Amino acid sequence: MEQEAEEDTQADPSGAKGSLDEQDNHQVSSESQKKPEKVKRRIPETFVYSYEEVYSGPYATDDNEIPTDLLTFKQSFGYDCTRPVNLMVMDRHTVGYIAGNQVVLQNLRTNYQNYVRSSCGGGIGFITAHPTKEYFAVGEKGKKPNIVIYTYPSVRPYRILKGGTEVAYVFGDFNRTGTLLASVGSSPDYMLTIWDWKQEETLLRSKAFAQDVYKVMFSAANEEHLTTAGSGHIRFWKMALTLTGLKLQGALGRFGKTAVSDIIGFVELPDGKVISGAEWGNFLLWEGGLIKVELCRVGRQPCHEGSISQLIFDEGKLYSVGKDGFIRMWSFEVVDTADPVDDTGLVEMEPMNELWLGKDVSLNFMTKIRDHGHTFWYAQDTNGAIWKLDLTFSNKTQVRERVCTFHSGSIEAVGVSPFTCLMATTALDRSVRVYDFGSNSQLSVTKFTQGGTALAWAPAVVNPEGGQIAVGFEDGVVRIIEVYDPRLLPGHAGQANEIAEINLKQVFKPHSAAVTALAYEPEGDIFATGSKDKTVFFFAIEDEYKPIGFIRVPGPVQALHWSPPSHDKSTLLILCENGFAVQVPAPVPEKQDTATTYHIKNLPTQYFHFCSIKSKIKLEEEIARREKEKEEKEKARLEWIKQQKEMGLEVEETKEEEPEEEPLPDIFIPEEPSPILCGFYSTPGKFWLSLGGYDSGFLYHCEFSHDDEEDPEKRKDEPFEVIPMENTENNPIHQISFCTSHPLMFCGMQDGSLRAYPLGDKEVSVDALKNYWYLNVHDNDNGQIRGICLSHDNESLITYGGDGNIFAFDLLSEEAPPKELKVIIPPPRSGLEKEKGAEDIKDPDAYTIEEYKQKKEYERKMKEAEEKKNKKREQLSALRQDFVFLLQKNQELPKHMQLHREEFEMDRRIFEELDRQRLQRIQSVQKEQAWENEKQLIGLQKLQTQFQDSLEFTLTVHAIQSNHQISTYSLLTVSEKYAQDKKHEDSKLAGFKEKWTALKETEQAEEIPRKTGPVHRESVVFETEDERLETPEVQKPTTRYIESRREKIRRLVEKYDALKAKIMKRRAEWHELYKNKPRINSENSKDAEEIKEARENIGCYRLKTATNYTLTEDDRISTEKKMMQLATLEDLIHERKTNMNKEIVSLRDLKVSTIDEIKSLVKEVKSIQINTLVINFDAELRLLRHKKLKMDVQMKSAGLRCLTCCEELLILKKLEVHEDLLEEQICALINEQEDIQSELKSYLERMEDRKCEIVMLQEREKALYASFKASLGENNEFADFLTNILKKKVEYVEKEEVGREADEENENGEEDDEKHDLKTDEENCGSEDVIFADSICPEGCSEDLFLNTVQLRQQRIRIEKALAEERKVAADLKKEYDVLAIKAKEIEKSLDTTNGELEAFQWEKLHRLNELDVVVPLRLHQVQCLVDGEMPRDFSHTLVFTNQSLQYLRKRIVDQRHEKIMQREIHKKAKEEHKQLLQDRKEMKKEIERLTERCNHLMMEKFGRLVDFEAVQVHSVNIPMEQMKVRIMEKEYEHFMELKEWEERIVVLQHQLTKLTRENTSKLHQLNRFCHEKHQLETELESLAAQGGKFEDSRSADIKETTRLERRLVHITCEVAFLREQINQGRVCGM
Repeated sequence: MEQEAEEDTQADPSGAKGSLDEQDNHQVSSESQKKPEKVKRRIPETFVYSYEEVYSGPYATDDNEIPTDLLTFKQSFGYDCTRPVNLMVMDRHTVGYIAGNQVVLQNLRTNYQNYVRSSCGGGIGFITAHPTKEYFAVGEKGKKPNIVIYTYPSVRPYRILKGGTEVAYVFGDFNRTGTLLASVGSSPDYMLTIWDWKQEETLLRSKAFAQDVYKVMFSAANEEHLTTAGSGHIRFWKMALTLTGLKLQGALGRFGKTAVSDIIGFVELPDGKVISGAEWGNFLLWEGGLIKVELCRVGRQPCHEGSISQLIFDEGKLYSVGKDGFIRMWSFEVVDTADPVDDTGLVEMEPMNELWLGKDVSLNFMTKIRDHGHTFWYAQDTNGAIWKLDLTFSNKTQVRERVCTFHSGSIEAVGVSPFTCLMATTALDRSVRVYDFGSNSQLSVTKFTQGGTALAWAPAVVNPEGGQIAVGFEDGVVRIIEVYDPRLLPGHAGQANEIAEINLKQVFKPHSAAVTALAYEPEGDIFATGSKDKTVFFFAIEDEYKPIGFIRVPGPVQALHWSPPSHDKSTLLILCENGFAVQVPAPVPEKQDTATTYHIKNLPTQYFHFCSIKSKIKLEEEIARREKEKEEKEKARLEWIKQQKEMGLEVEETKEEEPEEEPLPDIFIPEEPSPILCGFYSTPGKFWLSLGGYDSGFLYHCEFSHDDEEDPEKRKDEPFEVIPMENTENNPIHQISFCTSHPLMFCGMQDGSLRAYPLGDKEVSVDALKNYWYLNVHDNDNGQIRGICLSHDNESLITYGGDGNIFAFDLLSEEAPPKELKVIIPPPRSGLEKEKGAEDIKDPDAYTIEEYKQKKEYERKMKEAEEKKNKKREQLSALRQDFVFLLQKNQELPKHMQLHREEFEMDRRIFEELDRQRLQRIQSVQKEQAWENEKQLIGLQKLQTQFQDSLEFTLTVHAIQSNHQISTYSLLTVSEKYAQDKKHEDSKLAGFKEKWTALKETEQAEEIPRKTGPVHRESVVFETEDERLETPEVQKPTTRYIESRREKIRRLVEKYDALKAKIMKRRAEWHELYKNKPRINSENSKDAEEIKEARENIGCYRLKTATNYTLTEDDRISTEKKMMQLATLEDLIHERKTNMNKEIVSLRDLKVSTIDEIKSLVKEVKSIQINTLVINFDAELRLLRHKKLKMDVQMKSAGLRCLTCCEELLILKKLEVHEDLLEEQICALINEQEDIQSELKSYLERMEDRKCEIVMLQEREKALYASFKASLGENNEFADFLTNILKKKVEYVEKEEVGREADEENENGEEDDEKHDLKTDEENCGSEDVIFADSICPEGCSEDLFLNTVQLRQQRIRIEKALAEERKVAADLKKEYDVLAIKAKEIEKSLDTTNGELEAFQWEKLHRLNELDVVVPLRLHQVQCLVDGEMPRDFSHTLVFTNQSLQYLRKRIVDQRHEKIMQREIHKKAKEEHKQLLQDRKEMKKEIERLTERCNHLMMEKFGRLVDFEAVQVHSVNIPMEQMKVRIMEKEYEHFMELKEWEERIVVLQHQLTKLTRENTSKLHQLNRFCHEKHQLETELESLAAQGGKFEDSRSADIKETTRLERRLVHITCEVAFLREQINQGRVCGM
């Protein structure tokens, strides 16, 4: 696209001013010899760029005929007020703001606009003004965007800063002096850059954060300080001079206990503190990277309702700007000196002054300007306004002024007048505005209760005056408004303040959801509305809009298009969001029956359900591409063959095997249909569509089918023509509009760009849409074009988008540009001044037209039904009266003439039928009410469970003769949660304890040396099969002598194994002895157990508030423990109360039995016994009452304890999340540590195994050399020679491989010296001499000794090779072990750190629990801290101790004295024992030295030197040599038998050789004869050639004879060659 092309051609200092670059280059080249340093190029102050080379203009394809100046920017009528900061003030009348791809500089007094386009066309990220207002910076968006510095007021590109971010700039700020510029980028790099902007140099840069950064600001007091803030963070930066140069150092602010908040507004105070706003409206004061205090208003009210947009420190005053419409001024001294007074960290204060702009005001940003010595502030209102404010808060404060207003948010719809330069706009901000785009001014604005979503200006056929507008709203209401000139009203000439006014003519509500489309029929008879409620409503246009009816469509309506006048029939094209297109003819109002409903059911409807074909298109393209590649390959192959043939080379014309192709992609159809974005009619029944989502990138030509009986939801219709649109795969077309005067099709894109396609005389086709003109207009991220409108004369074009901007362009015309026309405001309608205003619909839940009709119809039907019921009731009443009269007459008759009551019943079946119907109705009602009945029953059960079932019975027992009484406790059943907590311990805590204990035990456990078992001879894996002793079963028959030698070797091996086992047993005994030796610092296990028991059982009565109080693991309080404690306490209380209730019930039973007994005694008149019973019962009641009173005291204390536990539980639950997190971290670290410890243990074992193998190999090597020395004997003259052979460095190759290679050499005859049995390192390549050099025994040397040495050398090579491999493996294991050990240390360090955090957290938790007040009721005798014999007034410094603990302490004092005496005695005995052990140790040491000396003396006497007995025993018998001798005997026997076989084969071969020699001789004789015949024939041929004249007639015969002879000669030659080859083979076999 053009952005990328312009990035490469952008002007910069080197390209804009060539002379400057040449001078600098010349200076550098001339001074480079004098100064080795690089000369830095400086940009002159006067240097500027050319605006034409910097700005991004239109782009057109190569073959496009559209001129680049097709559109000329005229005016911006919108304002992107929802941007975080979109306002800069350049002077007292001029403000700047971002509008799409432009920066608009608007004079608020004259409304004149000057604009600056972006340099790359990717949009604009931020603007900021220089402190001197002489420059302003524009940070752009796009690929590798720039920051362009412009001069003001000349608006010329002054500097271009490159490479500061990847995608987009978010914010920029100049420092106080204006020498530096700080910028911050967006995702993905979030790069913070400090610029020396005048030299276009990057001073410092760093990544600001990993999330969205909203702002960066320099400190006003210290220009080396910066602050960045954004999503969930704030960061404090400073430019520090280090040893390596200037660095940018950032410290991240930590929220601590305060909730994390997005930070938008902040400012650094003069003393270095930073104050910022929070999402909930309070201030956060930062100091040293931490929150010092949180500031709020009195009564814990927030400083602002909602987030704080901006904080400003200006001239010693602190201002805050809030989303709530308030600007408040605060005392800097109060804020700066604020300190927290409690743990909440909140400090309350009140603002000094405040200014409220209204409930519909939401301030986003504010900036200051001075005007004639007065200071004013311009403020950005996100609800679509710019304010001019005076914040001096004096009595002379000017009235706040809204200098200009705009739409807020996305522009939903725009309509253009059919007669003049008027346009109407609406948006979700509930306003409708009318603009004059001829004079670039706003004429009128009106507001409604809901946001506008659709708008259509009525055509001339509907309203000849051109002032009627239809507006649809988000609540489904459609309002018909009129724009008129109020000055033309009778009697109002010169009285109106506004040029145009808006009158509400008619209001109706056709839909229940937002209105999305409005359309007038070209003839002006019908008006159609579409909505998200999936309906389209039709109205007949007369003096008022009268409803015709509505139809239902398969999806939410996206757009409505009436067929153009060129079509035969008037039809409506309905485009739905979910991929449906519907076509219906215009309904005829007279044919519609609207008596009961407005639903039109008989309207012919055609459906088109779009089915994705994009995957098919891609598949066809892939198939075509592959076919084209095949054709090109085949063409290239044929061309190559042709070239080879032309060169005279023969080429086989065989096709190459084609490589296996990748399978073709499957056909893909998205589950959710792609949304229809826009469309238009082409011919009757045919239309074009543009879709989003997966199916974007094409224009689809579709046609309605005539098969309308099928269910629309099941249809799958495909377009019959597709046009690919360039670069629209991820940038679909949202709007399409046609210019009638110019053959152009305008397209509004998703990225806010505008395209123009030249159509000429062509229809929409592939060729017509191949070339296009392109211009970035709206914001590239959120400025998708929502609509394109052309003026009534097609001379102006208007676009509006999702970024809130409305742009007007002048369309290039071949005619002379007309003079500026004065807009004509439509005149008012006749009689408008006398009309009463239309009643508006303000309730969003009001009935729609259809709902109102249905309501009226329902009321009518109900009224008719009620009238019928009344008539029936009157008839029934008359019949009842007649029946009563007949009954009276019947009663007056004589008895015998009276009829029975049953005789009045005409038919019994009638009553049975009535009873059956009554039962059916009862059952029906029961079924209908079953759910409600069940619901009420469940509710009743819940209430009973909650309030009745949870209570146990209560009763009161009264005394008989006194007023005493006793009542049972009202008990609640024990909570199930507490019962479960009591039954089941928390698995997480238990698992944590187990792991922690296991870890401690593992750390304290002593490492036991790994016991190395005896190494058996059978475990050595380095001996080949040839070296092992073969068993008699697999041996060949040998002599008796060989068998006896083998038996002798077996006995030697057994003797050696027994000796080896004895040595290993002795080593194991020594190892066990040293293992049991105690360490120097080891502790007695018994003492350790006693110390542990003492620590656990002896109480430590340090106060929990003391600084030296240590919290053990068992003393740690958790939510689970507290829940268990509370459950236990509740259980205990319940149990005690239950027992008391049982006693009271027993007393009640006693009273009942007593009363019964008294009644029996009254009958017997035994008053004395009665008195005794009464007295006894009352006594029992008084005793139980006294006991209950004591228990009441205890229950009150227990209740207080329960309350305390509950409060503690609440605190613990608040802290539980953090504690669980720490415990999970510890558990994870413990698990990881256990895994690493197991791996370390495994590595240690493997390393020990390798060490053992290395030791074994070394022992074998020593044994080999010892065996060799023993075999040499003494004074062997060949000792040096044999030693060299033994130590010679050779590489051993297995015999099987050598044999196989030898066979290959014999077959090929080409590689005789490549493979050898032994390869030396002293020569580069082997030879046969090297192979046999070591196989020749020198004269005088024992052949057995020589062979033994060679075999020992082979064993040595294998041992050394295995030893090297084992050492390499051991080294690798050591490296891996070291890495794991480092990791284990890191984990242990992390575990210690986390444990420390947990300890600190436990201490903090204990501190929080200690802050709770605990009520402890005490009696006077329990108070023993008397002061001068009186009760102290303050008990805050006293302790509450239990009697049991106090008695234990007193007893402990006595026990400690006894223990002290006992420990002294034990210590004394241990001291004496230690002294005796030291003496014994000295004596044993002397004895060991004496025995060592004696042993050495005996060895010197016997051997003459010190000898290692174990080595002597190991090497006393040279078993390998004996084995080698046996093998030599076996090999000699085998070789003898093999030699005998070869001699027999030689005799046979010699006979064959003789026979072949004779045959060869005969063949040679035959060859000689043939040669002689050849010679004769050649002589005859020459003689015949000499006599050629005489034999001309027989020449042909001679030629034939010659040919025959030549063939025979060739045949003979072949036979000779064959015979020679056979002779050679015979010679080889004979050898």
